[in-house]
Amino acid sequence: MAVPSPPETGYLGQAEISGFLASRLTRQRVKERLIEFSMFLCALSSVAITLGIVGTLLLESWHFFANVSLLDFLTDTQWTVLFENPRYGIMPLVAGTVVTSGVALLVALPLGTVIAIYLSEYANARVREILKPILELLSAVPTVVFGYFAFLFVTPILQSFLPNLPGFNMLSAGIVIGIMIIPYVSSLSEDAMKAVPVHIREGSYAMGATRLQTAVRVLIPSAFSGIASAYVLGFSRAVGETMVVAIAAGQQPNLTLNPMEGAATITAYIVQVSLGDLPHGTIAYQSIFAAGLTLMVMTLVFNIAGYLLRKRFREIY
Repeated sequence: MAVPSPPETGYLGQAEISGFLASRLTRQRVKERLIEFSMFLCALSSVAITLGIVGTLLLESWHFFANVSLLDFLTDTQWTVLFENPRYGIMPLVAGTVVTSGVALLVALPLGTVIAIYLSEYANARVREILKPILELLSAVPTVVFGYFAFLFVTPILQSFLPNLPGFNMLSAGIVIGIMIIPYVSSLSEDAMKAVPVHIREGSYAMGATRLQTAVRVLIPSAFSGIASAYVLGFSRAVGETMVVAIAAGQQPNLTLNPMEGAATITAYIVQVSLGDLPHGTIAYQSIFAAGLTLMVMTLVFNIAGYLLRKRFREIY
């Protein structure tokens, strides 16, 4: 009786097994290469988009500064681009942006840090699971809703305490922007505090420290790099806010550091001009990109400062 061949009996020889394993290994390597290449494309796309944005700003701003002196742009105290005799001093818009962002940070940083301390050290797991998602829902509210909330609700309340407060003011806009960025500050700060090793807490408690002393004197210094990242993100979010300042702070450029006055920010001006019928290629149209470039430089400088600060105080566990 003849002996059946290996394919018929289900048995494979050494050569067939080696070929099968080699083929399978080759397919796995091809899949890994495809996954790696797709991930590389995703990373490259983000870089390409960033370079495209920067390139557009630089190109259009170059045409703008070909007609407007950079010295006048940085030192002139009036921004009247749409007037018959235009002037192109960016400082009124920068002042409005800095004041509203400063008010927002004065609101968001203390409240966000206190909330992070409570969620990290005081709240139990059930309370944290309830409060943290509710807090983060603030990020889902449209900014135009926050703008009308500042204009129709916060401003009348402030006017009851400050009778001379105008309807358009940077104070109410800054307060509402601060409320908007609380989730960014509190969530990232709480994550940074949770990342501190448990033995550091236990060592503090063993020395007789209370929860508050442990949080303020131990956890915050230990998690300072992460908390600084939260602050930088909050500032970037405040500087780039558009609808709240456009609705509640006004759209009249005003060189002032008084938050109880109305003023325009860089983003509010971009919205104001973008909604008009300015011809493409005019100086007024190109001023949008010059203002945008200024805003990008401000954010970049603050992010670099935040990076150096995090690098200086970073703790590795």
